[in-house]
Amino acid sequence: MRLFHHPILCNYYLTYRCNAACSFCDIWEKPSPYATPEHVAANLRDLKRLGVRVVDFTGGEPLLHRQLPEFLSLARDEGLITTVTTNGLLYPKQAQALKGKVDMLHFSLDAADALTHDTGRGVACFDFVMRSLDIAAELGERPDVLFTVTDENLPHLERIYREITRPRDLLLILNPIFEYNTVGSQLQAASFQALRHWGRQPGIYLNDAFLTLREQGGNHTDHPVCRAASSTVVISPENALVLPCYHLGEQHYPIENRLYDLWQSPLVARERAQEGRSPQCEGCTINCYMQPSFAFELNSWFLRALPSTLKYTVEKWVY
Repeated sequence: MRLFHHPILCNYYLTYRCNAACSFCDIWEKPSPYATPEHVAANLRDLKRLGVRVVDFTGGEPLLHRQLPEFLSLARDEGLITTVTTNGLLYPKQAQALKGKVDMLHFSLDAADALTHDTGRGVACFDFVMRSLDIAAELGERPDVLFTVTDENLPHLERIYREITRPRDLLLILNPIFEYNTVGSQLQAASFQALRHWGRQPGIYLNDAFLTLREQGGNHTDHPVCRAASSTVVISPENALVLPCYHLGEQHYPIENRLYDLWQSPLVARERAQEGRSPQCEGCTINCYMQPSFAFELNSWFLRALPSTLKYTVEKWVY
């Protein structure tokens, strides 16, 4: 049974440019423009009309867009929940302008020491993340730490938790690495048990449905879990609607200030009807789209994801 008949999330790519070169990502290799203020303002109004609840301003590195603070204010004026994930390189300079405008601010951190983290990210950014955490605390912000988990960096999890997030009373989000195109990888089965142990600890968020999906071979086209094309509006820096999702997106429809009408058009409806059923969707485990998919229908996946969702809500906003 569907709980929503409208999209609940927008992944708004402000630019594909990035000031890092992460080994598990290829977006930084793409040439890219920046989203224009006119397009962003018009699209935010239409996202509100469509029923979207959350807008994730992403990239690339979203802080590369100098008008990000303005976009965040516009989104909040529309009643949208805002989220931003950053590598921390630009946050110290922009922290004051961003203060109070990001509901869910995430700093990416993949190791407990600078050498390991910076090697994986392709640039020296560990010290910037540490400085960003301190600045955020001074400004009264409570960011999350986003840990992209691989088999190689899993041993760093305990130190990040014990030395970085728990002393600061911050939530540690575990993001199991996924594979797409020619980048990323899949976790070994032996890592699942360790992750489940850590996911039960206070101050750590892990959606157990991610791991179960891996154990069951990912999305299956004959009975798809993925509801990416229905739950998530993906907008490119060129102001196109990307379907079925960013990572596997094959269709780009120019928005031309008509996002509301475009989303409800028969053309896009046909694309949504095939969500999770294309050949390239077989075995997919891309977390970005499975998270909203788990929340979109009342089924076994919803129930498996519910405890972690409630845990995040309580630990983030109640305590």
